[in-house]
Amino acid sequence: MTKEENEKRLAHLKSIVQRLPDKPGSYQFYDQEKTIIYVGKAKSLKNRVSSYFHKEVDRFKTKVLVSKVWDISYTVVNTEEDALLLENSLIKKYNPRYNVLLKDGKTYPSICVTKEFLPRIFKTRTINKKFGTYFGPYSQISAMYGILDIIHKVYKPRTCRFPITKEGIELGKYKPCLEYHIHNCKAPCIGKQSYEEYQQAIAQAREILKGNTREVQKMLFEEMQKMASELRFEEAEELKQQYLLLENFCSKSEVVSQTIQDVDVFTITDDDSNKNAFINYIHVKNGTINQSFTYEYKRKLDESDEELLLTAIPEIRERFHSTAKEVIVPFEMSWKLPDAEWFTPQRGDKKHLLDLSEMNGKQYKFDRLKQAEKLNPEQKQTRLMKELQEKLHLPKLPYQIECFDNSNISGTDAVAGCVVFKGMKPSKKDYRKYNIKTVVGPDDYASMQEVVRRRYSRMIEEGTPLPDLIVTDGGQGQMSVVREVVEGELGLQIPIAGLAKDNRHRTNELLFGNPPVTIGIDTNSELFHVLTRLQDEVHRYAITFHRDKRSKHALHSELDDIQGIGPKTRDLLMKHFKSVKKIKLADNQELTELVGNKKAQIIYDYFHPKNA
Repeated sequence: MTKEENEKRLAHLKSIVQRLPDKPGSYQFYDQEKTIIYVGKAKSLKNRVSSYFHKEVDRFKTKVLVSKVWDISYTVVNTEEDALLLENSLIKKYNPRYNVLLKDGKTYPSICVTKEFLPRIFKTRTINKKFGTYFGPYSQISAMYGILDIIHKVYKPRTCRFPITKEGIELGKYKPCLEYHIHNCKAPCIGKQSYEEYQQAIAQAREILKGNTREVQKMLFEEMQKMASELRFEEAEELKQQYLLLENFCSKSEVVSQTIQDVDVFTITDDDSNKNAFINYIHVKNGTINQSFTYEYKRKLDESDEELLLTAIPEIRERFHSTAKEVIVPFEMSWKLPDAEWFTPQRGDKKHLLDLSEMNGKQYKFDRLKQAEKLNPEQKQTRLMKELQEKLHLPKLPYQIECFDNSNISGTDAVAGCVVFKGMKPSKKDYRKYNIKTVVGPDDYASMQEVVRRRYSRMIEEGTPLPDLIVTDGGQGQMSVVREVVEGELGLQIPIAGLAKDNRHRTNELLFGNPPVTIGIDTNSELFHVLTRLQDEVHRYAITFHRDKRSKHALHSELDDIQGIGPKTRDLLMKHFKSVKKIKLADNQELTELVGNKKAQIIYDYFHPKNA
């Protein structure tokens, strides 16, 4: 691989990393032949995958892996547990080259069910198939311990290593150990638990290790009902506790559902222009997701969502050699598949899979949008302006937006600031500061009217382009006083919006209209973040101006009022005399020696006027 090819490869990978979501999920690395060479999991896909491409990565194996990566794909899930389970299923399916520890099972532990007369269940890192049956290996130790814990709670298999035989039990060679007395074992070694009952428990534990937990639950429930009908309530209660433990264990996973054996899941997400569509495909086998991909399709003849899905589904199923007899789709389909049945779930595990597929499709759409906007930043600005125009029903794009804010302390040093955003970005050269001149006391409404009147009167006189939208830092009150000046006094038709705060002084809604109404806008959206940034910027600008003015006022000296005495002379006098009082008491000769005859006479005359 040449240097140019390597740089092109890294640039492609970094562009993928930059648009990864900050969500849990599983990621897959591909080599030049499009083969998966590594599968990983992450609490944050963006943070984890980007760590592979930092300069400070110095582990040799990681460097080798990164040098082989040519492409990256990922699947978003809801929780970290889901990411773990998804990683496990993908590793088992693809056996990636660089997941060597999981592949050979020498480092990751497995769970062993021995072939003894009374089998034991425990974790091990040594694989010897003559000794027992092995399940795993498990890449996440906590997941393995979770399964072991549920098995020991429900079935209480023996943990001792003593070689127990049938003859030894019949001859009474064994004594119960501490585990029996603390109720962690049912003591099959002394006949407290029959051999048949113990073997049945081990068989059910094997099913749990195989992933058939729901089937075990169903069997326990039926047995519990039978015991209750025969009035064997103590045995029924014990089965009930086992059933509830398994129910709690299954509810912790949202990715795996053992009721789903072999299904395909498809969802479709339109882009903003309705020219393209993103179709996500998820395949579930034996209750576990083992495929998840999103494809982009272009609408050549304005096809409907159903028509596009009918075209894409057979193609995708053939590509992945899927033979699933059930296909989950987001809406009813009028056509039938020759080899499968449609299903549109309304609730339950299958509805969750449908939601998960839709979430991955939307995430893919978001990633493509981010990539396009990174290559063309103006595209994002135009999109946000169009979104704001549509929500407020403005006559034209709000290219120039202005916002005002006042700042004072009990009416003293009252100032105001005007911040201008052009194309959804700050235009700092157009910012303006205002000293409040006509308002006495802390009257924010009157101060706002003075500033708005002065700004737009001057813009009219100079012929400067007026803003497309005014945003007030406040609710209905601020909007009303601004409208009185803009529309009532100046006769301008400039749209006015307001950003209102909740009782914790947090901006939570956008107001518009006369009378003002709340505009539906997601507080986590990019548009709302731009508007709150505008609000924060005008706060910062006004407060900084007020702080500067207050500081100058606090540092003001009587020497500053003397005409002909500048800052250097003032500092020289204060350094020598230490205070204005001593300067007043100094004679002309002493002042002359310090600052010269002319300045000394000015200072002396100021503090000793002739008419005094």
